Amino acid sequence: MSDSIEPGETAAVSARSARVFIEGIALWGPRLPGWDAARSILRGEAKPCDAPARRPAPALLAPTERRRAPDTVAVALEVASAACASAGREPRGLASVFASTFGDTAVSDYLCRQLASAPLDTSPTKFHNSVHNAAAGYWAIATGCPEPYTALSAYRHTFGAGLALACTHAIADESAVLYVAYDIETPGPLATMSPSRGALGAAFVLAPDRSPHAKARLEFRVQPGEARATPARAANAALVEGNAMGSCLVVFETLADTLPADAAAPAPHPPRREIVLTLAPRLALRLAIGQAS
Repeated sequence: MSDSIEPGETAAVSARSARVFIEGIALWGPRLPGWDAARSILRGEAKPCDAPARRPAPALLAPTERRRAPDTVAVALEVASAACASAGREPRGLASVFASTFGDTAVSDYLCRQLASAPLDTSPTKFHNSVHNAAAGYWAIATGCPEPYTALSAYRHTFGAGLALACTHAIADESAVLYVAYDIETPGPLATMSPSRGALGAAFVLAPDRSPHAKARLEFRVQPGEARATPARAANAALVEGNAMGSCLVVFETLADTLPADAAAPAPHPPRREIVLTLAPRLALRLAIGQAS
């Protein structure tokens, strides 16, 4: 994605404004084990998980495949499955967008070390899992989904870029779209160039029209000019600190404030009118999140 806008494009970019509905919501991190738990944690009503798991165990995979799957696949399939279940949607009927800042850095680290020491002993399976669209491929195979998918990276702007693309697909194709974003821990020397700590996965099912499953309304527009992302509250940001996909948390924090588990519970934090994600240093994605009704 370009970091600049050509002369004459400003008015056109500023005019882009649209709306989709969030039908399915999923979040997984070691201290945020699922959206139901995370919603109360992000509102400050519950404590983070005291015994964090290193990675989830997605039920979509058979036990043997679950053990062998790399962390990226485990995290991505966990949230993808949960989002579809939340939306009441059959996974095989959804086109999808998968976004990861660095892909499978653990596999990349292994390949670099192996090629430097004993290249002829390189694992074909590890090599197979090194491609950026590995998680999307596992998802398509596991669900039998024939719909198209996109796998993308946009460095530190990855979450916003993927969300913008998924929203655009939902509107353009007039059908629901699955959006999955994830990053894992970067080990070894690679961490100096591609830093990321822990594991984090997020997913939405986005639809162009309101349905009985709609949980929230998401209005979005692209705006040129200096882009400064809205930060999550400090206590929440600390729960995913260092993860390359951590910019997603402010969206889930806003959803938690807007959609409390108990509709009668008073909001400890007034819902934000608007939050900002970055698409480039000088291109912002502005979001307004509200209840679906």
